[in-house]
Amino acid sequence: MIASKELLEQLPTIAQDPNAFEVLFSAQQFRDRLLSEIKQATQRIYLVALYLEDDEAGRQILTELYEAKQHNPDLDVTVCVDWHRAQRGLIGADQSEGNAALYKEFARKYEHPISILGVPVRGKEVFGVLHLKGFIIDDTVIYSGASLNNIYLHHNDKYRFDRYHVMANPTLANCMVQYIQQNISNNIAVNCLSQVERPTTKTLKPAIKQFRSLLTQSRYEFTPELVKQGEVGITPLVGVGKRRNKLNLHINNLIACAEKEITILTPYFNFPKSIAKEVKRAIKRGVKVTIIVGDKTANDFYIPPEEDFKTIAGLPYLYELNLRHFARINEGYIASRQLSIHLWKHDNNSFHLKGMWVDKEYMLITGNNFNPRAWKLDLENGLLIKDPSKLLTEQFENELSSILEHTNLIGSYKQLDTIEDYPEDVQRLLRKIKRVRADRILKQIL
Repeated sequence: MIASKELLEQLPTIAQDPNAFEVLFSAQQFRDRLLSEIKQATQRIYLVALYLEDDEAGRQILTELYEAKQHNPDLDVTVCVDWHRAQRGLIGADQSEGNAALYKEFARKYEHPISILGVPVRGKEVFGVLHLKGFIIDDTVIYSGASLNNIYLHHNDKYRFDRYHVMANPTLANCMVQYIQQNISNNIAVNCLSQVERPTTKTLKPAIKQFRSLLTQSRYEFTPELVKQGEVGITPLVGVGKRRNKLNLHINNLIACAEKEITILTPYFNFPKSIAKEVKRAIKRGVKVTIIVGDKTANDFYIPPEEDFKTIAGLPYLYELNLRHFARINEGYIASRQLSIHLWKHDNNSFHLKGMWVDKEYMLITGNNFNPRAWKLDLENGLLIKDPSKLLTEQFENELSSILEHTNLIGSYKQLDTIEDYPEDVQRLLRKIKRVRADRILKQIL
């Protein structure tokens, strides 16, 4: 425990004025703030997300980016999205060129181009995607796990709930942009998605392999700053793969150093072995552990029983079975309230929150799902906040209260459904998966 805390304290930090740190509480606030910052940009706009969708909200974002560029041709506008995700349709939809068709359409309409880069973290999407997060506009960083489409931006009647943090900080903004420029933008594996002719993934295979190798060695670079009285420290972390992954290392260190309380947010209950081990140790040494996870019906893969069943719709049920097993073996700790499990559900909306609070001293905001896929396959990042003087405690407590508003506390594992309670299609799928032991493989890549 002491060694873990020492490792966290030794991390270089960027000083952050707590008065220039803001928590947003809804997808609508996030959308309005993002659009507002884009309209006011004077020097640069760097948006990094898994995808920018061809729908009303995605088109609105793209329109604002192009309009900003036309008004100020010197404005540096770069969008990074996953290479594979951008070139396919939605899961279950007909074969298509995906969102890349939208990017080409917009490129034809405007005089001054913007860069929309497809980033291939692996040769196939199933084995790794760009899961890096961060929207940098001039000297402001908006950090969220959200992608850019109708549901994440609450364009219509549904939303996908995420976390949203705004930091005015030139050093942090420069550091995050520099990472993109040095490690992503100029690599031959990374190509513009709006060009008429794009290379195929097959021809890029050697370049992608070399690119991933370089990513495993990449890190955020900045001159460490002295955090003065009245400031908090921020350490940006990045990682991909199992080896030399500093983000994974310090997520484990955060749990290992906890003395009083840990709160963990995850949309998919499927901890990697190392996190599960550290959570178990924390509970045994008397730390109060709170886990907030989306109800199966708030999972982004959930399909209501009255709609046509697709194989991918089995995932939320698989995650719930994981959670039920965890709750059952920890029933005594749940009864004593040392372990609290909250299920989030709000109408037909979905839950996509990730992150961690430890002893009100450390906070992690991240796009990392705390699952084996994030641990081994995807390119992930996060911002570790050190706040020993508890200058941001009130903001984070307000955020936590807004998250808990639509949760139910699980008093016993028996409150969670068993496989017999699931729709017949789901039961058949899950029994087949377990019969051939495919659940072990699925848990590693989904």
